[in-house]
Amino acid sequence: MHGNVVHRDRIEPGPSAAVAALLVTECGRDGPLVAIPRAEIQLVARFGASARGGLDLHVFGVQQKVRRKFICAGQKTVAARFHLGTAPAVVGATASAVAGRVIGLDDLWGAAATRRLAERLAAARSTAEAVAIMERAIAERLALAQGRSAAPHLALEAAGRLAQANVSRVAADLGVSERHLRRVFREAVGMGPKEFARLARFHRALRAAQQHGRANWAAIAAAAGYYDQAHLIDEFRAIAGVTPRILLGELAGASAQLGR
Repeated sequence: MHGNVVHRDRIEPGPSAAVAALLVTECGRDGPLVAIPRAEIQLVARFGASARGGLDLHVFGVQQKVRRKFICAGQKTVAARFHLGTAPAVVGATASAVAGRVIGLDDLWGAAATRRLAERLAAARSTAEAVAIMERAIAERLALAQGRSAAPHLALEAAGRLAQANVSRVAADLGVSERHLRRVFREAVGMGPKEFARLARFHRALRAAQQHGRANWAAIAAAAGYYDQAHLIDEFRAIAGVTPRILLGELAGASAQLGR
């Protein structure tokens, strides 16, 4: 494998109401990984010597900071990333309860259900079959929770508006108090609306910078919704711990996984 430590494939999910993306990653050699945070919860199956018993299952709550870790050759993961607000019905906990955490699936589904899924995945003859098994398990959990864990429409409506307006304006437009919006949003998404908007702005700026060989940070800041270039740099430091240029250099020299 040349360059990146990790080879990553994005697989189009089936007609699931919960799964936004399915991703398979395979590590060809030891090396660093820079994990860019996302607002979506993930269910992750990890295969290889570094996994407990050769295969383990975890739920990754939403993250708000870039994480850096070292991964070993031979590790493979199959990850299902959930649409906003749908994960609680699948994982059996509110988004706020798993936010910022990595939780063993058996702590959420119980030992028996987790063991059944692990056995099916271990018996998979191909990556495609493992992905299909993951999708079926998610669909089964979603069916069991149907009507009992519906995502609050208010939170999803607010999420769609936060790119163009601040929290107070969104709350006013939706006819609720900021306090009520923050509470409902945190429970459904796993972070407050202000933090959600901040992370979305960070992603817009990072994508724009990666699409241009010589980033014009002032123009990127304006297009992404920052007050100015200094504001962009401050928020990159807060989320990534480094300046935008240093983060781009890290991503160029390591493998970037969004949300892992």
